[in-house]
Amino acid sequence: MGDLLLGALGLMLVIEGLLPFLNPGSWRTMFERATRLSDGQIRFIGLSSMVVGLLLLAIWR
Repeated sequence: MGDLLLGALGLMLVIEGLLPFLNPGSWRTMFERATRLSDGQIRFIGLSSMVVGLLLLAIWR
């Protein structure tokens, strides 16, 4: 299980790094917009990401 978790973390980091590597200007603009969001909006985005991730894990298993 540790190998699978390490592989998943590595894949997440690769995917997260694609946009700043390929288009840093767009990434910077998107990051600046994210800093203007309210705490509630950021929490909703985080919750949505967790729910989608859990659904994908449930489908995968």
